[in-house]
Amino acid sequence: MTATPWETQEIATAPRAVAPDGSAVRVLCATARGSMIAFTLPAGAVSTAVAHRTVEEIWYVVAGNGRLWRQQAEAEDETNLQPGLSLTLPVGVRFQFRNDGDAPLQIVAVTVPPWPGEGEAIVTEGKWAATV
Repeated sequence: MTATPWETQEIATAPRAVAPDGSAVRVLCATARGSMIAFTLPAGAVSTAVAHRTVEEIWYVVAGNGRLWRQQAEAEDETNLQPGLSLTLPVGVRFQFRNDGDAPLQIVAVTVPPWPGEGEAIVTEGKWAATV
């Protein structure tokens, strides 16, 4: 069988990892220039606040409701998370998110460049007390 230059993958039925922020991660496809994941934060949970050393992320909220806090230098923002919302997390931005609903908060994210692994996320002070 000849190797192909593309990848096709269905989402895993169970999480494959726990992100540094505490959310449950299902790894999707990746290329040399970017990667994609789906992650879930349980109802009522608050993530650990982190910042990324080298990657940017683009999020798309699939299901659930919550809030995202972002801060860098003097800029600070709190955004309501709801299905259909897309947002960015540039390199170095401190962020934390919470699930304010009674169902899982489900988000799909693209990471550019691909997630490099252990040590990428820096735990930092956040807006809320983390529960995961």
